[in-house]
Amino acid sequence: MLMRSMGLDLGSVTCGISISDPMGIIARAVETVRFAPNDYNDCLVKVLEIIKREQPGEIILGYPKHMNGDVGERAKISESFKAMLSEKSSIPVILWDERLTTKAAERILIEADLSRKKRKKVIDQMASVQILQSYLDSKA
Repeated sequence: MLMRSMGLDLGSVTCGISISDPMGIIARAVETVRFAPNDYNDCLVKVLEIIKREQPGEIILGYPKHMNGDVGERAKISESFKAMLSEKSSIPVILWDERLTTKAAERILIEADLSRKKRKKVIDQMASVQILQSYLDSKA
């Protein structure tokens, strides 16, 4: 059965969103949702609109653990956001270890010779692509 997966990289003022192809092989950037600092209700409303439009079969939400595996403040925010998403949508939400994804995304953008200003605009989307791609690769 073909189904697209959606990746989310949740930050404190932005949420990078990516989607896979129907075969679940390649992740691509969709957009970056912006919201007031720590206003996850506003973020949820905007993400739900994109979910409605893109119709994914599952959502892969970045889970930012500390390098030693501990769950810190940011990871707890992801857990809360997962609960909020699960309450408002019937689509399964999977927390996915995102350690190093933002660093990897930044490295790719630097190699692509994007200016710091341009990198700042797309880093969240690229990080969500990295999260989703690592999930897709793990299933392959």
